[in-house]
Amino acid sequence: MLVRASALIVGPPDKAGRMLADAARRIGFAPINEYHGLDDAARQVDKTPLLFFLCAPVRETRALKPIADAVRFSTDMRLRFLPLIYFSPEPSIECIKDCIQMGFDDVIALPYASGDLGERIGRQVGRTQTYYETATYFGPDRRNRMGESRSLDSDRGGGQFRKIEIVRTDAGVDVLRDDFQVVL
Repeated sequence: MLVRASALIVGPPDKAGRMLADAARRIGFAPINEYHGLDDAARQVDKTPLLFFLCAPVRETRALKPIADAVRFSTDMRLRFLPLIYFSPEPSIECIKDCIQMGFDDVIALPYASGDLGERIGRQVGRTQTYYETATYFGPDRRNRMGESRSLDSDRGGGQFRKIEIVRTDAGVDVLRDDFQVVL
């Protein structure tokens, strides 16, 4: 599933970062590099269009917001829809909520013991993914993951929003549908 996918390890090159890089190698990512900014990511996308941002554990999840915002609100459409995955040894409810609000695609608890990590990460590839863009959010459809009940036509409180359907392949990200809607 991860044929010709590269990874950028986000976080310090400490023990957790090195362990994440080792796991990425075992899964089959190549190349695997440290994250050094969006310009660096854009150069990597030129070489391998399917790029994953793999985020190592940090003390405060909100510290990842500048990086998540840089990716999710990038003007470079090749970067904007790339997978953001956070790895945490003990993800709290607050951590998960923070990641959802920042537009992360997945939060994986370490050590990952409930199956094949490559299969879990591979779910980001070859499937239609729905993203929403509102005045305060851009990321995957997470309406039912915040502990709040919402209808299918909910746009997080009224107003205008975009619903974007994408698919990721080893050739990059394809936008299948982009609908602008207004809810009164």
